[in-house]
Amino acid sequence: MSAVTVRPARTSDVRGILALLQPWVERRILLGKDVVTVYEAVQEFVVAEVDGILVGCGALHVMWEDLGEIRTLIVADAWLHHGVGGAIVDRLQLNARELGLSRLFCLTFEVDFFTRRGFAPIGEHIVDPDVYSQLLRSPDEGVAEFLDLAHVKPNTLGNTRMLKEL
Repeated sequence: MSAVTVRPARTSDVRGILALLQPWVERRILLGKDVVTVYEAVQEFVVAEVDGILVGCGALHVMWEDLGEIRTLIVADAWLHHGVGGAIVDRLQLNARELGLSRLFCLTFEVDFFTRRGFAPIGEHIVDPDVYSQLLRSPDEGVAEFLDLAHVKPNTLGNTRMLKEL
């Protein structure tokens, strides 16, 4: 089996990222993304590849001075349980540290996977009220999910909000 390489995504990877996402959208596990949205966020993504073929991806979205979110973590079915997801999370954590973040959030059905990597389920109040009021101004759906705002709950029903201190 060839080695998995995790690297920053390029614009030429966007169609491959969307192809990785599509089966998870069809299973109603992840929300779909518009092509333009992925291009706009391509610098947040890393991709995992084997012999030049994308087998996984993930993104790091900065939410606040000390807080980021791991999002759109996807591994192709044939590569599940081969360390690809862990390698992507490791790279995103490294990127988070390089940016000066000290906490990482994720919204996931894969609680065991993230627990093994030091994440723990969280409650409601993990940012102070001043930061909360600033985050409320963000149009980003991921920030709304983090804040557990009522208007996104139908999309996140059953997901677990988790946090890791870096």
